[in-house]
Amino acid sequence: MSVLKVVELMSSSKKSWEDATAKAIKKASKSINNIKSAYVQDQSIVVENGEVKEYRVNLKVTFVVK
Repeated sequence: MSVLKVVELMSSSKKSWEDATAKAIKKASKSINNIKSAYVQDQSIVVENGEVKEYRVNLKVTFVVK
């Protein structure tokens, strides 16, 4: 039987939501082992002068507890 844990992460990128998601997983994997999945719970943007300046994501990351 496996035991899984879920943590919530927030990340941002100047490029895209996909880049923000990838950055969050890369950073989290440095301190969290056995990441199995991630669910993008929310997406938002920061707008300045009518232009998108930053993409933000809130993720729920699931990993196996050993």
